[in-house]
Amino acid sequence: MPAIIEVKYFNSFLLRKSLAGNNQPDWNGSPGIPVSLGGYPRITTQGDGPSWVIEEARIRGGFNNTNVDYGVKAYLVEDEPNAVLRNNSLIYSGIFNSRTGINDTNVFSIGSNITKSADPANGSIQKLYAEDTNLIIFQESKVSRALIDKDAIYSAEGGGSITNVNTTIGTIQPYSGNFGISRDPGSFAVYGYRKYFSDKDRNAILRLSMDGLTEISTYGMYDYFRDEFTRIDSLSIEGDVIGGWDIHNKQYVLSMQPSSLVDPEYYSTLTFDESVLGWTSFFSYKPDQVFSLKSDFYSLYEGKLWKHYSTNVNRGNFYGTDNNSSIQFIFNPQVSMSKTFQTINYEGSSGWEMNSMFTSTDSSIAIKKSIDVLTQARTLSDLQNQLLQNNFKAKENKYFANLINTTSPKPGEVVWGQSSSGIKGFFATVQMSVDNTLGGKKELFAVSTNYVESSY
Repeated sequence: MPAIIEVKYFNSFLLRKSLAGNNQPDWNGSPGIPVSLGGYPRITTQGDGPSWVIEEARIRGGFNNTNVDYGVKAYLVEDEPNAVLRNNSLIYSGIFNSRTGINDTNVFSIGSNITKSADPANGSIQKLYAEDTNLIIFQESKVSRALIDKDAIYSAEGGGSITNVNTTIGTIQPYSGNFGISRDPGSFAVYGYRKYFSDKDRNAILRLSMDGLTEISTYGMYDYFRDEFTRIDSLSIEGDVIGGWDIHNKQYVLSMQPSSLVDPEYYSTLTFDESVLGWTSFFSYKPDQVFSLKSDFYSLYEGKLWKHYSTNVNRGNFYGTDNNSSIQFIFNPQVSMSKTFQTINYEGSSGWEMNSMFTSTDSSIAIKKSIDVLTQARTLSDLQNQLLQNNFKAKENKYFANLINTTSPKPGEVVWGQSSSGIKGFFATVQMSVDNTLGGKKELFAVSTNYVESSY
């Protein structure tokens, strides 16, 4: 119930609640509200309720005496308390000293110059990579480097010199070239002094090395990456670009994956090889992340860790699914001559088959698996039977097959189809494959063809 307490002088009073006990004063010696008026006893035990006490606002309760106030505030009132997003800036804290045990990693003193800003016109900072005494900064549209624990001092003539000063992040110096990492920091990979990443906004795959930025997507694949990046960002929905370094084969692995809202089944995973300066292979797996550890190459898929190049599974087995290996190439000798391709031959392991052979004028044909050298013909009857089969035949440790024409008749053509041998055209696009479940690796060293000039 309410309590009424009479006062005998002019003053201000504050009613406070205290949880003091164990025969201790509740608030500056105030006895609080009497129990008879609804207050709690001053001497409380654990579990008793609070005690209401009265605090006078003026010292000693005298008229016009000094009023109690907060005094000097121990905090800073900011002029602009709203948060500001500075996505092109860096901020750093104090250091951690393991010898003295001083940990200032959570100290951000606004009295010190602890921020460094890059050009906001180049977009947000997506990736940082520390290399020796430099900090490489990847923005959406620019790649720069900042000196660590030193600064670059420029003279009036434009010359520069590096000096050690008391600075954590020094001068930001951009690399030549209008390229960045877009919004795909997951495409970044590093091996030695070479860094690889993608710039989806400019349809480019880049390598940053000692000689600066190099657009490696122009090594025979510019049109391909232009179309792929357009596809994965269709409908204004960005997809994922995932990159990593394959330490086992010394290759940069790149996987381009459209958004599941655009095309949930489509993806493209391929590799770049420095030894040939080209894009060498496409792969049949769609990783969530790829990386290397010591001498092994790993990928993550649906929350599981997978080790590649394992001897416990078939070659071409990714995430529990077997895949065939294939290679596609073009026969184009004497480019201006119309030819008739008569045979196809290859050197390598048994088990390869030709899936298709297209030319500029004729339709596709196919040749089945090669016959192992151990099962080659032993008698004339065996040889005749094998010659009638549409397979690669073994001869002198090589495999050969006749190209059986399967075309339909054309206007004015007297002999066509299987009545004529070979397949006509200026060039031929050939795809060969091998079943990886046969066990072991299947090598393919060389493929050749015999051809004659077409009679038109």
